[in-house]
Amino acid sequence: MGASAAENGRAAAGEAEFLAAYDPREFPPVAVTVDIVLLTLRHGLLSVLLIRRRDHPYQGYWALPGGFADPDEDLEQAAQRELLEETGLSTFPGHLEQLRTYGRPERDPRMRVISVAYLGMVPGITRPEAGSDAAVARLWPVEDVLSDDEQVRPQLAFDHATIIEDGLERVRSKLEYTSLATAFVEEPFTIADLRRVYETVWGVELDYGNFRRKVLNTDGFVEPTGDTAPTGRGYADLYRAGRTTLLQPAMLRPDSRGR
Repeated sequence: MGASAAENGRAAAGEAEFLAAYDPREFPPVAVTVDIVLLTLRHGLLSVLLIRRRDHPYQGYWALPGGFADPDEDLEQAAQRELLEETGLSTFPGHLEQLRTYGRPERDPRMRVISVAYLGMVPGITRPEAGSDAAVARLWPVEDVLSDDEQVRPQLAFDHATIIEDGLERVRSKLEYTSLATAFVEEPFTIADLRRVYETVWGVELDYGNFRRKVLNTDGFVEPTGDTAPTGRGYADLYRAGRTTLLQPAMLRPDSRGR
């Protein structure tokens, strides 16, 4: 049986008394931020949006777009807001999902800061715009950002190199069993456009005939528009994203030797 009205009233009064006496200052301060790994294809390269920090800490270092969550917004709202501020877009047209949480105690020199990272994908960003706390915003090739060469690799703030690595591996894995690749291309697209996404993200070359057969044999992956586009050597059929989100069978990732 459920609690009686009297029992509920006593519970509510007890909770009100507890909250009135509760002092959060008895505990160490903890802040929550969001960071966004925003990936896109630019000039044939998988690229990530970075900003150059205008203020301390890590002034002048490159970092993922992000910031503190406002008291009146949930975490996805905070991620959406930061994306719009750092891309100059009026709305975010791509895919956005939560990646993971990063809470190493010393990751931020100011205080204990827990960051909830998000992973975003868009077909393209032509001219990213720096927000109020950024000096510059630009797209960096992921291979440069994660390079072992200090002459190539930008100086990254906080633990953002780890977050980017985790985001990259998430995308590589999800391309195998979901239709996420369609988030990287503008509609309508050709099968060749879609193949370039897989090749760029996975870093391998794929046989066009085998790839085309796998895509078209996967129910709901893509849908034909009925139109074609000139290729210079003929015409290619145009497609849009299909209704499915999970690929059955999976598009298995070959290793770096192309097997």
